[in-house]
Parts: sequence; structure tokens; C-alpha cells
Amino acid sequence: MTVTLSPRALMSLLVNGPKAIDVLDTASEMGLLDALEPGPARLDAMAARFEVLPLRLYKFLDCVESLGLLIRDEPDDDIGATSYRAVPGLRDAVDAVLGPGATERDRDRYPWRQLHGRLAGSLRGDVSIDDGFAWPPKTATQSAEFERSMALGLGPAIETVRRHASRLWSDRHRLLDVGGGDGTLAAHILDSAPALRADVYNLPAVAPLVAATRANRGHRDRMGFVGGDFFAEALPTGYDALSFVRVLHDWPNAVARQLVEQAYVAVEPGGLLLICEEFRTPDRLAMQFFWSYFLIGVDSSVSRLREVDFYTRLLTEVGFQHVSVLPGPWELVTAYKPI
Repeated sequence: MTVTLSPRALMSLLVNGPKAIDVLDTASEMGLLDALEPGPARLDAMAARFEVLPLRLYKFLDCVESLGLLIRDEPDDDIGATSYRAVPGLRDAVDAVLGPGATERDRDRYPWRQLHGRLAGSLRGDVSIDDGFAWPPKTATQSAEFERSMALGLGPAIETVRRHASRLWSDRHRLLDVGGGDGTLAAHILDSAPALRADVYNLPAVAPLVAATRANRGHRDRMGFVGGDFFAEALPTGYDALSFVRVLHDWPNAVARQLVEQAYVAVEPGGLLLICEEFRTPDRLAMQFFWSYFLIGVDSSVSRLREVDFYTRLLTEVGFQHVSVLPGPWELVTAYKPI
């Protein structure tokens, strides 16, 4: 059963956010999550196993339960007999958010503090992100930093594409990954599609990053790079598959439509178009909180999470056929240009 917290309870958790992170970090480092994830785990057994005081552990687990992350069964007054079970996926979630390669840790490097305490001024247009971030990136250093951050967050897209690899690539030969970052996604696709060749289309400054990915991932003969700017020129042709992954949400509706129309012209008859990003749901909006906050001060980036229906309607309106939504950590929208 899903329990929705009252506004007052939610405010309390938000104010105590740093303490909650300390609790989860400790539970992970001590190994408590390994005991709680499979569950049920008795408090007395955990106290003995981890050599901690039972009453203090009880209070500690109250903290975890208050976050909605534990299911507790307390049969009587003997706290030692209390058993706990973590909600499914808790350990992986803590690793993803607090682990050494966590996207949240990477995002904290960005100059969000330029807005902190000054949001009212930012909403009026008086305060912006003045330095440390440019959209689109203006220098090779900015491009490298941005693409590194984007690659860190590609896990859900990579898993979804991998899950549907046989369906997507069995009859495809050439893929153009538009705005394909440093080539991380293209490399993962090539791992599971031996007959495919993939080119990354991105700003020319990104070419060295793609070259490094190509060399490191062992796809020297199958992964290429095409430098260009889709605002200044048409997308290259000659491909029977084309992808937009974490690209379209960065731009206004009119620009998203323009890019899909460009894709329709560029891809060959019978060609596949693939769209994958954080389609708008309550969970995705929560996980996007950093960028929603940070980009308040960056007018050049729309960063607009849209419902998946926006894209399915758009593809049909532009002329694509057989529009489908494939399941995964992030849904995958696929469509085909008529033959």
C-alpha cells in the first residue's frame, strides 16, 4: 500500500534531509542494507551481527522507516523481536544516489549555489547562473564536463536499449545517434548489435571525446563521428536508424518538432526512429529536481520533461508509422518511416 505523507510531514523530512542522507550512508557503509533488503531481519539478530546496541538500532531504523523505505513488524513489547524488510530496490537506490559514481554527487559540482537564497530574484530575472555553466557548451572544456555528466546518467537508457536489442537492431545496418554525447550509448548499443555501425552526431568540439570512447570500448571500425549543428544544417542522410536520447527535452516544443521533422527527412524509407529520455512521471520529476532548480537560472535551456504522449502524437503527426512505447527503466518510443 502506498502512503502519501501530509505536507507537514514532508516538510519535516525535507528540513532534516542532510540527517536522512547520513542515516542512509551509514546503513550502506555498515552493511545493514544487505540484511534489510532480503528481509525479514530481526532487530536482535542485526544488533548482534553488527555489534550495536539494540535500542539505538531501533531508533536508527525508525529514521529509515520515516522515509518510507522500511516495512516493520513489531509483534509485542520486546523490541528484539521486531523484524524489518526494506522496500524493493533500496540498496540499489542508495548506491545510485550516494555511491562514488552517483549522478547526484556529480551534479553538486555545478554552481547551483549562485541561486541559493536568491531564487526570488532569479524568478524575476535579476539573478542568473553567471559562470561555470553554459548551454549549449561554448568551449572544449565545457563540452567535456557536460558530456561526462550526461554519460553518468545514461544507465536507464542503456538498460532499456539493451533489453530490446534484438527487436531494435536485427535488421538495421547504420545508426545515427543525434546529440550522442561522448559515444557512451553508441558503444553499449554496438556491444549487443554486431552487424550495426553507429555514428555519433554532435558539435565538432566533442570529436576527441568520441574518439576516446571508440578506442576504449574496442569499436574502432564500427563507431564514427559526424560533426555538425542541427540548428545550422540538415541532419546527415544514409542511415536506416536514428536516435534522440536525452536530447529533445532540452528544447521548446517547436524545436522538438523541427528535429523530428529533420529526422523524417534524414532517415531512409523503412528507417527506425528512437526517442528515449525521462518522460514525465512523479518519480522522474523528483529525480530531475536538481536540474529543475539549477536551470531556473539558465534561460537558454528549456529542460522540459514531457509526458510520453507528446512524442507519440508528434511522431504520428510528422508521418511516422507503427509508433510504439517499449517498457524499461526509461520507456523507449519507436517509430518507422513509411517505405
